[in-house]
Amino acid sequence: MSENGDWRLFRGDRTARRVDFPQAPPWRRFPPGAGAEAGHPRERAYLIGRAESDVVNAALHLRRPLLVTGHPGTGKSSLAHAIAHELMLGSVLKWPVNSRSVLKDALYGYDAIGRLRETHLRRERGGPEPDIGTFVRLGPLGTALVPRERPRVLLVDELDKGDVDLPNDLLTVFEEGEFEIPELARLPEEQSEVRVMTHDPDDAQVPVVRGRIRCGEFPVVVITSNAERDFPPAFLRRCVRLDLPDPDEERLRGILAAHLGEEALDGVEDLLQTFLNRRAPGELATDQLLNAVFLRMGGVDLDAEGLLEAVLHRLGGTV
Repeated sequence: MSENGDWRLFRGDRTARRVDFPQAPPWRRFPPGAGAEAGHPRERAYLIGRAESDVVNAALHLRRPLLVTGHPGTGKSSLAHAIAHELMLGSVLKWPVNSRSVLKDALYGYDAIGRLRETHLRRERGGPEPDIGTFVRLGPLGTALVPRERPRVLLVDELDKGDVDLPNDLLTVFEEGEFEIPELARLPEEQSEVRVMTHDPDDAQVPVVRGRIRCGEFPVVVITSNAERDFPPAFLRRCVRLDLPDPDEERLRGILAAHLGEEALDGVEDLLQTFLNRRAPGELATDQLLNAVFLRMGGVDLDAEGLLEAVLHRLGGTV
C-alpha cells in the first residue's frame, strides 16, 4: 500500500505515474520462494491428512505412479513438490499435459534440422562434424528415467487434458522403466556412448549407451487429474489412486497460516465463512480464499463494489 494509504496502483485516469509495486504474495514470487525462506512455497505450506499420506507411502513402496484427483485448488500439483521437499529428492520435473502432448516429447527431442545445418556449416569450414548429443535433449519423463541412486519426482500435470490414447502410451514406459532413442541406437559401435542434454539444469548432461535409457530407481510419478474423463482400466490398474477432498474449515485455517502466517487468521472470519458458503454450489478454489485474505491483510477494502465477487468468482457454470 502507498504512503497515503491508497492501495490502487492503476487508476484508469490516463495519467502516467511511476509507482512502487508492493511485495507479491508468497505463491506468486519468481523464482519460487524469492524473498522467503528456502524452499518452494508449495513445499512449505502443503498440508495433508494421515489417510492421504498413507496412500502416498503405498505408492512409494510399490514404485507405482500416484494418480491424484480432486477439484481445482485441493493441492494436487503441490503434493509433488511436498514429496520432493520432504524426501530431499531435488527439484520436481514437470510435464504439463495439453491436447497436443505426445509421449515422445516427454521422453526426448531431436533437432534434426539444427544438426543438418551445423554439419553443413562445419563441412564448408573444413571442421569436424558436430556431436549428435548436442542436438538431443531429454524431456521431463526421459530425465526422470535416467539411472540414479535416488529417484526423482516427476509431475504429470492434468493428464486428462491429453489425447485419449496418451495414458495407454505411457503403460510400456511405466512398466519397463526404460525407453530407446532410435537416432542414437543406430550410431556405429565407436559412438556407442553419447552425452545428451537433460530437462534438469542441475544435471545438464548424462551419458546414453546404445541409445537406451533404463532407470535404476523408478521415479516418484505424481499424475494429476481433474476427473474430466475416465482413464483405461489397464492404466488405472498400474496406478495407486488418491482422491484429495476439498479442505474443511480447520484445514483451510491451517493453509492460511502456513502461507501467510498466524496473523492471517485475525479478522478474516467473514471471508472464511463467505468462502465456505459459496464453495458448495460454485466450486471455488482454495487459492481464491488466499487471494482474498492477502488483499485484506494489505488493507484493501473488499467490500468495494464488485471486488469480492471478482476474487471469489465461480469456476464452473455461468458467470
